[in-house]
Amino acid sequence: MAFGVDSFVEALPAKLQGSEGGITFAADGGVSVGAEFRALDAAWSGGIAAMARAGAGIIVDDVFLGGAASRQRWEKALAGLGVLWVGVRCDAGVAAGREIARGDRVKGMAASQARAVHEGLTYDVEVDTTHTEPLECARVIAAQVTGAPAQPE
Repeated sequence: MAFGVDSFVEALPAKLQGSEGGITFAADGGVSVGAEFRALDAAWSGGIAAMARAGAGIIVDDVFLGGAASRQRWEKALAGLGVLWVGVRCDAGVAAGREIARGDRVKGMAASQARAVHEGLTYDVEVDTTHTEPLECARVIAAQVTGAPAQPE
């Protein structure tokens, strides 16, 4: 099962979109979250962890805007579970171009997050999507999960 922070944000009640207690996106791509957002985020991560504890295979796509401090909430929720921490990197300029092509992001968000989300973090495996196709990145990650070597196509 796959869960992404973008889907979580989209599922927030409308009153938390663009509000001090919820989540706001600044014109420069900055993101701020408030107390109500944090409470729902804790419930969300706790629920995902409960599914993993019940035996579901889980993939979580999240962005650690506060670097290592942001990952601590997941470390707490997932305590006692086997976790593969994956860092997905991309050159800031390439990420900015993709952001424009998607058309659903605040301009500047990708460039501002490209480095910041990795500050103070270590990973079990890293992939770089700057010049590597998504399928190849997925193969590298899958090889870490299964213990089998990645097979290039």
